[in-house]
Amino acid sequence: MITSEQVYQLFLKTEALLEGHFELTSGLHSDKYFQCAKVLQYPWYAEELCQSLCEKLNDHTFDLVIAPAVGGVVIGYEMARLLKVRALFTERANGVMTLRRGFEIKPGEKALVMEDVTTTGGSVKEVLEVVRSLGADAQAVGALVDRSGGQVDFGIPYQSLMQVQVNTYHTDDCPLCATSSAIKPRSRSLSKS
Repeated sequence: MITSEQVYQLFLKTEALLEGHFELTSGLHSDKYFQCAKVLQYPWYAEELCQSLCEKLNDHTFDLVIAPAVGGVVIGYEMARLLKVRALFTERANGVMTLRRGFEIKPGEKALVMEDVTTTGGSVKEVLEVVRSLGADAQAVGALVDRSGGQVDFGIPYQSLMQVQVNTYHTDDCPLCATSSAIKPRSRSLSKS
């Protein structure tokens, strides 16, 4: 199984750990950003990372893996491939997380919710609501990186490969805003640092 330090080194090697002034999906600002797509562009790294997550979750059985688009799609797909179950993803429609594209979840199905990075866990909580609203059983949550330092709680088992405490700030008390504007790294505005 890959260690937390090996995951960290892999992020550095693939230039997936960015430093600067970033606005996160949660609206918080941070001086660090984990751009998981930079790691996951290499299928062999995606497989290695997901295999380790599968080992951490081997006490559970799943019928499907579901992840929020866009960040969770690749990691969700690779986890589903390794677990030999269906891969689904949710999307926001009019600001609400929904299941689209003909995807269906049947009552009683056991779901693994996957995310690339969690900070506040907001997107995962929205996916959990979708899963539960359809009568399925959310068994566990998995992520590559837990930026909350272990503070996020989903009420079900949660496994990550790397747990870090990264400084985050509300916009009204962000010291970084005094010297620069925040970049939204999930948007097209992010270029190579």
